[in-house]
Amino acid sequence: MKKKKTIVLEELSAEELVKYEIAKELGLFDRVMKDGWGSLSAKETGRIGGILARRRKQEKSAEE
Repeated sequence: MKKKKTIVLEELSAEELVKYEIAKELGLFDRVMKDGWGSLSAKETGRIGGILARRRKQEKSAEE
């Protein structure tokens, strides 16, 4: 049986925090905190990844 790792949001990197923020916006945060990222479907993780990529692109263009 896998050992459950507790997640401390204050100790995460900025990029990791963005993933959790997106999960919260999509209503998936509680499930991620309870069961981990592996509990999400491919569609849900793809959606988070797409939004994350879009935000990175927007931040990059804002810096220029």
